[in-house]
Amino acid sequence: MFGRDHGVRLSRLTATALATAAIAAGCVGAPTIGEPGKLTVVTTTTVFADLVSNVGGDLVSATSLVPKNADVHTFEPRPADVRTIASAKLLVMNGLGLDDWLRKTITNAAAEGTPLLQLGVDLPGAALLPGDTSGTQNPHLFMDVKYAELYVDRIAAALASADPGHSTAYGLQAAAYKQQLETLDGWVRAQIATIPEPNRRIVTFHDAFPYYAREYGITIVGVAVEAPGQDPNAGYTAQLVAAIKNAGVKAIFSESQFPTKLIDQLAAEANCKVVANLYDDALGDPPVSTYEGLIRWDTTQLVQGLS
Repeated sequence: MFGRDHGVRLSRLTATALATAAIAAGCVGAPTIGEPGKLTVVTTTTVFADLVSNVGGDLVSATSLVPKNADVHTFEPRPADVRTIASAKLLVMNGLGLDDWLRKTITNAAAEGTPLLQLGVDLPGAALLPGDTSGTQNPHLFMDVKYAELYVDRIAAALASADPGHSTAYGLQAAAYKQQLETLDGWVRAQIATIPEPNRRIVTFHDAFPYYAREYGITIVGVAVEAPGQDPNAGYTAQLVAAIKNAGVKAIFSESQFPTKLIDQLAAEANCKVVANLYDDALGDPPVSTYEGLIRWDTTQLVQGLS
């Protein structure tokens, strides 16, 4: 039902260690996830669950495997997640290395024929940026609001395919949400324009913001860690400190779920400040409990940190 750029069909439930663990934990046979009468959609992150909820409205029940304020890169599915995945009528992930752990889990957990939507893979109209290792692409396309609108189109098509009787409603709700995102995109541009141009240079904890930076005119001088969970060596850190000083970077930005020890050390050596409350792969508490709230929050922190 989906082409190569939209997803793949999944195999039948098989007996594996994960499924066995789920049975031992008492998960198999428990009530299904979701709400009666609604299409059950399971996503990898809270960001995608929010996008799905905005397109699906009252017709959809969206559940995220990764909880709020958590790190999708290092997330390890639990036995209880088998039950959640098995209940899904549609599975949604990003792909491109962000949440590929889901593919290993669903092979052994999803019901036969459950569609898998990979939002970032072969996204029409997207110009991919390189990832942190050779031959990979950066997966954080959704941090560019324009690309988030393309995600919305894919979600609407997937929901309509899984639930044809409500395809018109999904289309209308997607169109309305895209109008909100258009307004959001314009707001971001206006806010970034208030930052003096020489100040629009930043360092981030990891490489989650290149699409945002490219779209909205921010220069990323470097990242503190090339991949989450991997500490940099002394030579890399020394080069980064020199780059920060040479570029006149005003602030190092990090996400709220990561420890600040490393960036505090960098900031002390480079004589700049730290802003450690950004969000990207996961939502948090209000006002960062929606995708729109996330983008507005991060933009506000950038403006305050660089102006």
